[in-house]
Amino acid sequence: MAAFTLHTSSLTASKAAFAGKNVKGASTARPQAIRAGVVAKAGAGPDRPLWLPGSKVPGHLKGELPGDYGFDPLKLGANPQALRWYQQAELVHCRYAMTAVAGILIPSLLTKAHILNVPEFFDAGKVSIQNSFAPFSTLLVVQFFLFGWVEGKRWMDFRKPNSQAEPGSFLGLEGAFKQQANGYPGGILFDPLGFSRGSEESLAEYKVKEVKNGRLAMLAFLGFNAQYLATGKGPIDNLVDHLSNPAAINFTTNGVSLPGIPFMQP
Repeated sequence: MAAFTLHTSSLTASKAAFAGKNVKGASTARPQAIRAGVVAKAGAGPDRPLWLPGSKVPGHLKGELPGDYGFDPLKLGANPQALRWYQQAELVHCRYAMTAVAGILIPSLLTKAHILNVPEFFDAGKVSIQNSFAPFSTLLVVQFFLFGWVEGKRWMDFRKPNSQAEPGSFLGLEGAFKQQANGYPGGILFDPLGFSRGSEESLAEYKVKEVKNGRLAMLAFLGFNAQYLATGKGPIDNLVDHLSNPAAINFTTNGVSLPGIPFMQP
């Protein structure tokens, strides 16, 4: 429910920490960003980063959620139970979008490098159906049941956190579903590298980074589809075309983004 933002001091501190260097002001900026933007145990204090500095923060956004920068103009999260659901919905859509964007960009780049030979994302479904071992209707029914089962498990866990890790809930594999919090499953299946077993501040920082990258991925996926509708090409081809002639090949000249402006058309 929070807005898309980038906290400069937090980013500087993260880069410095990765490089093993000390940056003036970073030692205090990074913990402040974590405390204010993630856990915010002090509440909505004067140093809390906001989507619009100086804006009035809705009372139900207290800075306790990952990526909460005080953005909810429609007050959709005023109801505590609704806010809890919206948080989980955003988190899942962030993960879907990051997976989708990676699935669009990486195969396209590898195809351009002649490592793979796969279609663009807008043709991938048709090509997959034409070369599938099973009819599309069969695949759809199987996916419907499998997806419904997974989402059902997630819904039950939302209603009663950690219920899917209780003994007898999943064929003796319940330990793989033990989680730190609702929406953050741990175990060897969902956290094989053990990121969630680090310090509380590190985990809080990972949560913020996940939401930020997820929001960016959702916008990117929307942009990929808009670009295809406007140009009939994928994001890599569009980028290459634009870089080859930025002044002549951009959103003002694709004939769709600015309709009814003939002098802007190619």
